[in-house]
Amino acid sequence: MRTNAETPADAALARGFGAEGIGLFRTEHMFYGGDPEALACLRRMILAGDKKAQQKEINKLFRFVKKDMKGTLKAMKGLPVTIRLLDPPLHEFIPHEDKGLRKIARELKTPFAEVKKRADSLHEINPMMGHRGVRLGVTHPGVTEMYVRAILEAAGELSKRGIRVFPEIMVPVVAVETEMAHQFELIRGVHKAVCKKLGVRKVNHMVGTMIETPRACLISKKLVEQGAEFFSFGTNDLTQMTFGFSRDDIGGFMGQYLDQGIMEADPFQTLDKGVKKLVKKGVKKSRKIDPKLKVGICGEHGGDPASVKFCHHVGMNYVSCSPYRVPIARLAAAQAVVEQE
Repeated sequence: MRTNAETPADAALARGFGAEGIGLFRTEHMFYGGDPEALACLRRMILAGDKKAQQKEINKLFRFVKKDMKGTLKAMKGLPVTIRLLDPPLHEFIPHEDKGLRKIARELKTPFAEVKKRADSLHEINPMMGHRGVRLGVTHPGVTEMYVRAILEAAGELSKRGIRVFPEIMVPVVAVETEMAHQFELIRGVHKAVCKKLGVRKVNHMVGTMIETPRACLISKKLVEQGAEFFSFGTNDLTQMTFGFSRDDIGGFMGQYLDQGIMEADPFQTLDKGVKKLVKKGVKKSRKIDPKLKVGICGEHGGDPASVKFCHHVGMNYVSCSPYRVPIARLAAAQAVVEQE
């Protein structure tokens, strides 16, 4: 049993409920309610006019991210922590009112009209399927490198102090095996540089991906062939993309679908049979390449008893859910074992 977490406090809470690690650490949430300078750096990076200016802000961001990574890894005391690289579309981080954009323009010493133009260009019609996750890592490789360096330096420094840590670096929204290859090459390069800096042979970690697209389920063995050491099924987005339903907008019709018997259950509450088939196929194909591949789930379905039992029967190693759902998921997992025996 693992938990989905956004802060070290979340991790500590879930441990009290019996969680045995973090299955999804959402790195972007450090920018909400944390040090305002971290968000300011990110905003300047997004709206900077050239690569040099962007990299300057990425370098400033590093210390904030490293501090957050170190605090979380230390709090988990050797339990695995799956850290998702930056996932949301960049437009979610920037201010949308002129007052906020003018402030960034002054900090960048750039005309307001130019900053406004850059901000407008980030607008997307369908951001959940837009420029996010691994796609950001491909177009902004410096962001991936900064996050990975922060994770590995934090882990390496804690290890040298005798503190057990085990980070798992997760690349989100992968759909194409060459995306994976691109990011893994960056990660390997950063690992080599960090080891040289710290004077160690290696920093213990794993690298894997979040399975959120139907295509990733269908080509899962190719992702393992590219070096994926673990999978975590992000069933919230996988359900969205399988049905073509928006998780945020189904309220307008789902009640009638359920009342009229068109659907037996809300697919965002309990795993649908079509999504289950994709998950089964993904697990089966990938385990043919690596029988010991670590596989888990980190969507909110990880706290649904029926979905937890499915995860057990399909051979997953763990489920991860929000802290307050951990006790329910633990009970469901125990019931699944008893029923199988």
